[in-house]
Amino acid sequence: MTIIRLATSEDASQIQAIYAPFCEHSPVTFETQAPTVVEMSQRISKFMQKFPWLVYEYNREVLGYVYAAPHHDRTAYQWSVNVSVYIHEKARRQGIGRNLYKCLFELLKTQGFYNAYAGITQPNQPSMNLHRSLGFQEVGIYRNVGYKCGSWHDVIWLELPLQEHRENPQTPIAIREIPSDRILQQ
Repeated sequence: MTIIRLATSEDASQIQAIYAPFCEHSPVTFETQAPTVVEMSQRISKFMQKFPWLVYEYNREVLGYVYAAPHHDRTAYQWSVNVSVYIHEKARRQGIGRNLYKCLFELLKTQGFYNAYAGITQPNQPSMNLHRSLGFQEVGIYRNVGYKCGSWHDVIWLELPLQEHRENPQTPIAIREIPSDRILQQ
């Protein structure tokens, strides 16, 4: 059975297993040492105070996850988030990232967020294709911003408007404040 749901600290081990190879063998993330399971659990708990962190589960196995994080700390940025998606090596190119992102974007709109941003280390054509297919547009490039795996890497920043911008927007609500019947369980 397939389900997309909010992550819990109990998912930390499987999420860490998905993320670790990106840290250790890929420039996709600039983190060079994989976090421990305990550290991953702490990240989930920290972000889930305000932002959604979703997992894609198939037969009790987490095959991918997506999350939102603050774009910047200053108050005027509060309507914008950074988003990331990671898919298990054996489950890529099956639509999991797309499905996770669609659920995430609906939750972010419900919370009152207006803008989503994604930074994609280059080269990474599969991620660029996914983000562009969801409507993300390029807004800038940080050239040679990170050195990993023996070379310098650019990061392309993309943006996605989540909803029509309004004057005097309400402060976004925390994910934990959304009634459970309004949180997707697919």
